[in-house]
Amino acid sequence: MLIKAGRINLIIIDIDYRMKRDDIFLSKDPNMGDFVFDETVASVFDDMISRSVPGYASIVAMIGLLAGKYIQDNTNCYDLGASTGIASKAVLENLKAKNSSLIAVDSSKAMTELCKAKLSVFSDKNVINIVTDDICNIHIGNASMVILNLTLQFISPDSRLKLLKKIYKGMKPGGILLLSEKVKFKDKNEDMLQTELYHVFKELNGYSKLEISRKRTALENVLVSDTIDTHIKRLKRSGFKKTYKWFQCFNFVSLLAMK
Repeated sequence: MLIKAGRINLIIIDIDYRMKRDDIFLSKDPNMGDFVFDETVASVFDDMISRSVPGYASIVAMIGLLAGKYIQDNTNCYDLGASTGIASKAVLENLKAKNSSLIAVDSSKAMTELCKAKLSVFSDKNVINIVTDDICNIHIGNASMVILNLTLQFISPDSRLKLLKKIYKGMKPGGILLLSEKVKFKDKNEDMLQTELYHVFKELNGYSKLEISRKRTALENVLVSDTIDTHIKRLKRSGFKKTYKWFQCFNFVSLLAMK
């Protein structure tokens, strides 16, 4: 079944005016190699993510809502894989808890530099720690909220359970983990349909078929997707007793796991 792009109103996040439009994969170089979160990607990341992930604006908005509801007084919120600080900004805009701290972590220095700039307006009223490091190296403690927003998919599959167990151990009772991921489906027909719809979404947001194809190739060895069932079972093995799928659009899903 062929699905054609047409006119549609798409909700996107408010992009930082300093961010350039993502045209990385229009490069004339056909052998761009694997996707890397370097300075080039960081400079267009806000535009890239808003045009590449269906429902991203809703996920970010709900991160803010959840932060206001679940972050407890005198506890920590961790944004693991914070990139330019989009989710962290939503947390700080909605934070109600007293004496809480935000720890935003990303392995890319180019990303954390932009994150620092984005969150600098909140520094007078909040304790903010922005760390450049592999999230697998970070100690998690006294956490009432942990965010893995499109991050776990970039972690080696062999390390995912260990990371989630560490997160669970470092969380306080009543704490939440928000896990958003690009997923695959067991049924091949469903997987093909969801992927096709996703590519139509990207076309509607201005990406050419060439860009979509090149980016998919670049991510092939970098982004390794799991099924929704695999994520839920892994969260259970990590200790989380309740996990809810609160959002899905095509092959992107967000789960809420509670301790």
